[in-house]
Amino acid sequence: MDDAARERALLTRRIRSLFEELESSILPPMWSSVLSVQLTIRQLKVLAVLVSSDAGATGKGLAEAFGVSMASMSGLLDRLVAQGMAERGQDAADGRVTRVHATAQGRDVLRGLVFSRPEFGDDVLEQLPLADLKALAQGVAAIRDVLGERATSAATAEHRSPGE
Repeated sequence: MDDAARERALLTRRIRSLFEELESSILPPMWSSVLSVQLTIRQLKVLAVLVSSDAGATGKGLAEAFGVSMASMSGLLDRLVAQGMAERGQDAADGRVTRVHATAQGRDVLRGLVFSRPEFGDDVLEQLPLADLKALAQGVAAIRDVLGERATSAATAEHRSPGE
């Protein structure tokens, strides 16, 4: 192993260790946001599916995806609608079909639970020295770029025909 590879391995281990320490310190504030939401785990899962789909979903499709009866899924969706997390509407292509979409409130709630990062809050970032803030911005941008490249590569691979 050359010096650059050795340094990369040491830095990678250090970053993992630092993230473990961060995760331990941020669990209490994260749990408070999780506990404040009045949704069941299954409702959160369905909401996650709705948030990740611009086209929304049908009750039948969700029931099949989650392996539950249509009656169970309909009741779950009723509760999400009653809480303002989802809304039902007609399918644009086929007016006989009802589609369910996440509302802005549903998207905000899920985003707050999943992407809540108190360690990157303004109150923390404002206390960092400028040089550290610049380095953090550069590192986060690099991670975003690698993940973006992976997503693009995966999407390209999915659209290739088997003979390519």
